[in-house]
Amino acid sequence: MSVPHPIPYQGSKRKLAPAIDQYVPEGIGTFYEPFAGSAAMTIYAACHRRASRFVIADSLAPMVNLLQAIVEDPEGTATRYGEIWRGQSAEDAQYFYRVRDRFNEHKNPVDLLYLICRCVKNSVRFNGSGGFSQSVDKRRLGMRPEKMRQAMLGVHVLLNGRALFRVGDWMETTKDAGVGDFIYMDPPYLGTSVGSDRRYHQQITREDLIAGLESMRKRNLAFALSYDGMTGNRSYGPRLPESLGLAQIMLNAGISTQSTLAGKREETVESLYLTPGLAAVTSQQPCEEAA
Repeated sequence: MSVPHPIPYQGSKRKLAPAIDQYVPEGIGTFYEPFAGSAAMTIYAACHRRASRFVIADSLAPMVNLLQAIVEDPEGTATRYGEIWRGQSAEDAQYFYRVRDRFNEHKNPVDLLYLICRCVKNSVRFNGSGGFSQSVDKRRLGMRPEKMRQAMLGVHVLLNGRALFRVGDWMETTKDAGVGDFIYMDPPYLGTSVGSDRRYHQQITREDLIAGLESMRKRNLAFALSYDGMTGNRSYGPRLPESLGLAQIMLNAGISTQSTLAGKREETVESLYLTPGLAAVTSQQPCEEAA
């Protein structure tokens, strides 16, 4: 089957999923994604039957609530998205901003989905108060309801009855992980969670990340971590310390959407850090990407 993607979140690992999946072991008990975002890796792993159970977690409660609604009630969620989508019109230039204000006040997860689909380049931004702040993309209307419904039903088929949903800190949402499980992490990179280009509602410091990884290594957990890298000549941050004992693989993520927005054309290369023993599997047959 094709891999469904109902949440077109810029920065998700949808395009890199086949490359990352090469390092995911077979026979996993539980697949954890504590910085889930759009849960691109969980969906891809479910397509490949990598695990018998999945834990989808994030510190942004409306995102987790949205993912749970998609998995457990795709028809109702798709219907509500269609209602919001059909409410927009060329004559109502303020519609997007009214939905944005409504989301910032009530945190409805389907309002969030509409905002992600309709905002500039699907490039989610939050202000200093944690409110959704990105502007409307005037060139397009966002994913059509019919396509959205099919994507939601696809995720439902893959994950219903197999997924748990958690809101909270990444160390808390993975505290029951053990040997035989696998954790994929894609936390905010340095420079993308603070300052004028605030892409995430909550930051994580490099020091806290390293401390958490050290704890996971002591627990002998298997994990892969997407963190740091380069766009053009700009680095996201220094390499993680060698004392963690992680292998570093460089993955070409293609042309940077952010540089495109700035009128440039620069390639992004991202680091994938792996715990010892994770090796590439060359015999996998990847699922076809949904159009």
